[in-house]
Amino acid sequence: MDEPILISQSVAILVDGNNIERSLENENKGQNMMINFDVLIPRLLKGRGLNRLIYFREGKSISSKLAERLHSKYHGSVRPCHKSADIPLSIKATQLSSKVDSIIILSGDSDYVELVRHLKSEGVRVEVCAVESTTAQVLRDEADYYHPILKEDCYTLSPPGKKKTRR
Repeated sequence: MDEPILISQSVAILVDGNNIERSLENENKGQNMMINFDVLIPRLLKGRGLNRLIYFREGKSISSKLAERLHSKYHGSVRPCHKSADIPLSIKATQLSSKVDSIIILSGDSDYVELVRHLKSEGVRVEVCAVESTTAQVLRDEADYYHPILKEDCYTLSPPGKKKTRR
């Protein structure tokens, strides 16, 4: 019997936080839903190596708990953006393109179509992960692979003093 071929890939995960947060809110009718990265990231990586995890977020009110969690568990970082995450995320993706085999973009925004095309022309595998109902079809079509964000990938934030409930 042949030995299985072990393939080692380096992956960067770049998150457009505002897009994902808005999409979850729209999908779940205003419930305060958040991604459970401890479920989603292993599902996305499927045994591949995580090179970078960067969560881009517009605005000043960025959860210190999220930043701490991403850093301690995945050596990730949260990057505040002046306006939209589109430009900073695109610049970082372009910078990382020579250092990784695959880039996973967490966003359903069609603004990333040209970035996906560019990265693929540089030989990078590009995957998109987003809420299915708010993902632009053109983005899904351009990506090498599409991962829908599932209900199992999320949890509901409870008001202060109450426990989180998995959805």
